[in-house]
Amino acid sequence: MQHSPVRHLISIDDLTDDDLRSIVSDGVTFASEGAPGVKPLRDAVVGVYFSKTSTRTRTAFSSGSLRLGASLLTYGPGDLQLNTGETSEDTGAVLSRMLDVLVARTAGDPREMRAWARQDRMSVINAMSADEHPTQALTDLTTLQMRFGRLTGLHVLYVGEGNNSASALALALSRFEGTELELRTPAGYGLAPDVLARAGANAVRSGATVRERHDMADLPGGFDAIYTTRWQTTGTAKADPGWRAGFAPFQVTEALWDASPKAVFMHDLPAHRGDEVTGEVLDGPRSIAFEQAENKMHSAMAVLKWCRAGASPDAAHAG
Repeated sequence: MQHSPVRHLISIDDLTDDDLRSIVSDGVTFASEGAPGVKPLRDAVVGVYFSKTSTRTRTAFSSGSLRLGASLLTYGPGDLQLNTGETSEDTGAVLSRMLDVLVARTAGDPREMRAWARQDRMSVINAMSADEHPTQALTDLTTLQMRFGRLTGLHVLYVGEGNNSASALALALSRFEGTELELRTPAGYGLAPDVLARAGANAVRSGATVRERHDMADLPGGFDAIYTTRWQTTGTAKADPGWRAGFAPFQVTEALWDASPKAVFMHDLPAHRGDEVTGEVLDGPRSIAFEQAENKMHSAMAVLKWCRAGASPDAAHAG
């Protein structure tokens, strides 16, 4: 049996510029128009494997799969034989003979997902690994596009840990001409050097700007969006018992809006009010964090559509 080439999304770097724009555009369309009458995932089977907790991403991909016509299988952290020593390659080879798409969150090494992707039948989507959260960045771009009608030339301030969400955001926003991403991260908790280098290379090519500093002094004004994530990233613990003292200056408060009065507030959620953000900001009129959360489903649908684009009827082996 012949199978069409499949697409995987394990890193933002797996997307061309055209792919990135297409997924964002489809996310905006799904948000405004809903699921299409002709279901692009009809007869497909989507597996959802989450070894870590999730509210938004798991629900977004599950609901989005169903809305696009797919059937759904879900796996918890103890359900696969990975726990008994089966290799990632063997797991991927087997699942690819029964599933068309695997959406996975591990908060671990992305090489495991790359191993699952070493087959030509099943798309693999990274719903969060230790180093990157690519589907979150696509949600963020979809939200910004809906709010501002553009991604070029936006000024975005990211405050807090340079975690997997921040990494994906930097790799994505740096693709757009004139966009300025200012990252303020605690010392020792910035973007990984290779991520910063990759985002910087994108910026040179596109005409964007990516800057990172480890303090909150001398902030420029005029930001369009101010973004943070929770200080305790899923599946990780900080070795330094006194880390909170270093993070305290990076809390998002109302004072940040003095120099950017028109800025919206974004957060990938869940939020811990009183840690990375005050309740008055998260619940205030500038916050679009819950619109951003809703857009996870629309963006997930766009990612699923992109992964399945061009798949032949033969590719729906489980249907």
